[in-house]
Amino acid sequence: MQVTRRQFFRICAAGVGSSSLAALGFAPGEALAEVRAFKLAQATETRNTCPYCSVGCGLLMYSLGDKSKNTETAIFHIEGDPDHPVNRGTLCPKGAALVDFVRSPNRLKHPEYRAPGSKEWKRISWDDAFDRIARLLKDDRDKNFIATNDKGETVNRWLTTGVLAASASSNETGYVTHKVVRSMGILGFDNQARV
Repeated sequence: MQVTRRQFFRICAAGVGSSSLAALGFAPGEALAEVRAFKLAQATETRNTCPYCSVGCGLLMYSLGDKSKNTETAIFHIEGDPDHPVNRGTLCPKGAALVDFVRSPNRLKHPEYRAPGSKEWKRISWDDAFDRIARLLKDDRDKNFIATNDKGETVNRWLTTGVLAASASSNETGYVTHKVVRSMGILGFDNQARV
């Protein structure tokens, strides 16, 4: 058998490499036969909409947690929804970095209220926040609602309050928001998507 110099070095390198790995307990057959677990296999998939702009890209958010009473699920992966008609699985850099936004320690997760003249924000419950918003809306509408104009024609206007709707909501949500706002008589209504 004729062995060239190059073939000799390859044989020696393979022999030294395999004997070193075998001495360390590495068995190539077992290592190559091992199946890696898919990282999303045990995750819960939730569909959502990206909160950044008016495009309204679809998201798939994956969280881990066994949903028991005293545990909290944590989102660990976010990707574009390939079945969504807007983005078809793609995301811009801001959407792709949403997991950092969700897991940020600076993210506000509870409503806060700052009293007039105060420099401090205090945390309040969601019920208190909704009750306060509803009470302020009702008081302002009762005080400033215009049922008829100077000619006696019915106009049903409320000009002292405006609504800025969510830009990343679906068409259906935008439609319902528009109907609710207009039914209260509010004329100052805008949406980044221009509903």
